[in-house]
Parts: sequence; structure tokens; C-alpha cells
Amino acid sequence: MTEQRFEKKVAIYPGSFDPITNGHVDIIKRGCRIFDEIIVLVAFNPNKKSLFSVEERCRFIREVFDGVSGIKVDSHSGLLIDYLATSGASTILRGMRALSDFEYEFQMALMNRRQTKNVETVFLMSGFRWFFTSSNIIKEVASFGGSVKGLVPENVHQRLLEKFNRKKV
Repeated sequence: MTEQRFEKKVAIYPGSFDPITNGHVDIIKRGCRIFDEIIVLVAFNPNKKSLFSVEERCRFIREVFDGVSGIKVDSHSGLLIDYLATSGASTILRGMRALSDFEYEFQMALMNRRQTKNVETVFLMSGFRWFFTSSNIIKEVASFGGSVKGLVPENVHQRLLEKFNRKKV
């Protein structure tokens, strides 16, 4: 019988997370059942205007998962494939909410695969409860004074209230 060596299964969950939503949290928690470690990678895209800085977004995620083993938070401003090469991960974890996400995610998975054959992309469907949420719609609703309580982690909810000068609901 030959000796089998099992390596740690590490996935990268990349995104802007501006801000992290409970839909993201759901994907991360469910991903933890599949992978030994998940690196939540906050992407910096200079072409996008962000509400929160990369540092704030990383802090929010660390606060949400404080004390949870197997979750690491980092940031990166280049190609995801470059980060993968140095991280020890061989899998990209992505969440999909609707058919509209599929085309973009499929294109990205194929482009990443074209860059290196040593990467796999795993898609998890969003939990039904979070199907309609996105960071953009959360920011828009919050900016007009609507309630996003329960759609984002509490630490993020408080920062959104502060950011838009709203009173605690």
C-alpha cells in the first residue's frame, strides 16, 4: 500500500467586501465545512470608489470572525493569481446569488484557469435568506436612511449608521 499525503485544503475567498454582508458571512461559514482554512482576501481596486478603506474592511471581517479558527484575513491589490502563488491556496471560493452572477463568475474562473492550471474555482450558491443582498444595495439603502439591520454583521451596521450620520435603530 502506498503512503498517501493529504495537504491542508486552503481556499481564497476574494472580494471587495465594501462592506461585508451576512451573505458573505454565510458563504465563509459554509466554506469552512469544505476547507481547512479560508483566506478572506479584501481586494483593493483603484478604479472603484469604496465607502470603507481596505483597513476598515479587514478589521470588520476580523471582528466578525474573532476566535474562529481556520479563517485568515488579508488584502491584495494585484492579480488574484499572483496572490494564490504565494498563499499556499489552490482553490478560489466564490458565492453566487443569481443567474446574473453566473456569466461574470464563469468568465473570471476561466481567465484564472488560463493564467494557471493549478487553480480550481468552487462556487457556493447564496443562502436563500441572503439571495437579494449585495454590498452595493446595502450601501444605497443605508445612505438613504433605510434599515439594513440583520443584513450585515452588527459591527458593520453600527459603522454604516455612523458613516451616514444616522441614529441607532
